[in-house]
Parts: sequence; structure tokens; C-alpha cells
Amino acid sequence: MSASFTLVDHPLIQHKLTILRRTDTPTALFRQLLREIAFVLGCEVTKDLPLGEIEIDTPLERGFFPYLDGKKLCFVSILRAGNGLIDGLLDLVPSARVGHIGMYRDPETLHPVQYYFKTPAALEERLVVMVDPMLATANTAIAAATRLKEKGARKMKFMCLLAAPEGVAAFSKAHPDIPIVCAALDRELNDHGYILPGLGDAGDRMYGTKD
Repeated sequence: MSASFTLVDHPLIQHKLTILRRTDTPTALFRQLLREIAFVLGCEVTKDLPLGEIEIDTPLERGFFPYLDGKKLCFVSILRAGNGLIDGLLDLVPSARVGHIGMYRDPETLHPVQYYFKTPAALEERLVVMVDPMLATANTAIAAATRLKEKGARKMKFMCLLAAPEGVAAFSKAHPDIPIVCAALDRELNDHGYILPGLGDAGDRMYGTKD
């Protein structure tokens, strides 16, 4: 496994993820669990944010204390399923900026097709965290990361719920400078590029759009 891959095996995350995997988990609960897991994963993703010092008054004395330094970080959702993780991250970092990349996977080629791109300014000065529940073939994540780098992003991370070994290998080969933070590494991909055992299509389950 790549040295840039971090598996967050916190018991609460694993418990909530098992409920997400269940076929009979209702849409409302699925959304809520995504938000809760994203919050905990966000603690891992942001653990190395740079700190400066600020002088403040406590009720008892004046002193210097840690304070986030530099430009506000940027969360980038890979639409549409990535939106399910954004709220949990914003619960953790309410001042963060948010970008969106609209991509879908062509069902025949499994290659990504971009249809939307909107990000905050000054990406080169921010930590940019891409989010998508699934890292399957990694084709979409690779294309999104490439597009963000073209836009100026220099320091990036990728956060997901589930990953397949094939996806981790492909993404790490294409972008070895981007760490992956993940809640579970599943067994493999099937012939249609879905993660096994997985949890199905995260977007359909989050929005209730499955036929």
C-alpha cells in the first residue's frame, strides 16, 4: 500500500460505516451518517494545518496561544456524491471555502467527463481537500486532481469513505504527492468498476434516486 494512504479505523467510523453498507438503511439516516463520518475523517485530514500564535486575554491573564495560520483551506466536492461529505467538514471548519467539480463516469469507458468546475480564488495558497465517498477506478479523482493543479492548487489531499486497492494504486501513481485519507479499504472492483463489498452507489443512496 502507498505510503501516502491513511486508513482511519476509529471504532465509531467503522460502526457507522457498517450501517451505511446495509441495504435497508434509509436515505435520511444515510445522509446523517455521511455527515458524521466526514466530521471524524476531517480531524485526520486537518491534523497538520499550520499554526501561528495570537495574543489574547483569558479571564485570568494575557498570553500567546495557537491559532490557525495562512489562507483558509478549501474543500472541493466531486459532484454529486461528494456533497454528502461537505456538511460534516464544514461542521468542523465553518470558515473553509468550498469548490465543486462536476464529473460523471462514462458507463462504457469508465472515463470521467467534466460538466462543471467552480473553485475559490488563490488555490495555490490553500490546502485543497478533494472529497468523494468512493475511490473505485480512480479515473474521476485523477482527472479532478489534475484539473485542480491546472487551476493552481499545490498542496492537496483526497478524502473518501471507501477505496479499492486498484483505485489507490492508480491514484497514487498519477498523483504521488496527494495523500489519501480513507475509512475502509475494500476487497476489489467488479467488472463494472464498483467496489466490493462496497455500499452501492453513494449518490443514489444519499439522494434516493435509484430506480
